[in-house]
Amino acid sequence: MPEQIKIGIINVSDRASAGVYEDIPGQSAKEILSDYLLNPVAFEYAVIPDEQARIEAQLKQMADDDGCCLVITTGGTGPALRDVTPEATEAVSEKLMPGFGELMRATSLQYVPTAILSRQTAGIRGSCLIVNLPGKPKAIRECLEAVFPAVPYCIDLIGGPYLESNTQHIVCFRPKSK
Repeated sequence: MPEQIKIGIINVSDRASAGVYEDIPGQSAKEILSDYLLNPVAFEYAVIPDEQARIEAQLKQMADDDGCCLVITTGGTGPALRDVTPEATEAVSEKLMPGFGELMRATSLQYVPTAILSRQTAGIRGSCLIVNLPGKPKAIRECLEAVFPAVPYCIDLIGGPYLESNTQHIVCFRPKSK
C-alpha cells in the first residue's frame, strides 16, 4: 500500500477568506489531486487573503512545520495590484521551477488569449514543491493535467515521499532505471 502523504492547499482570495463566496477553487484542487493519487492523502488547508506576508507564512508553515511534500496555491497569479502569490512563492523558495509556469501558460493559451497575463510559477522549499495555480476550477484542472505528470518525479528528486499516481486519471513520468 502506498505511504500516506501530506499535501497543502491554499486558496488565496480576499473574498473567499472574508466569506463573501464559497471556496470552490481550493476544493476543486483537492478533488483533482485525490483522483490523481493512490497514496492516502492528509490535506492541510487554508483560505487566506491576498497579502504577501500571510501567503509566505502559510507556505512556510505547510512546507516546514506540517511536512507537506506538495503545496498547491489557487488564485492571486494575475496582474491585479493585490495578486502577489508568485512573489510570496519566490520569497520562500530555495529554487525556482520556471518550467511549471511556462507549461501552464502554454496550456491555458489553447483556451484563452488572456493566459499571457498569468504569472504562475513554482518553487522548491526543502523537500516540498510549491505550485501556483490559477483561481478558476476549469483552469485549475487544465493546468494540473499539464504539469502533474512531472510532479512525482520532481518530489523524488528533492527527497520527498514516493507519490503513486492513479493511471486511470493521470499518467506520470519517471525515467527508467538502468
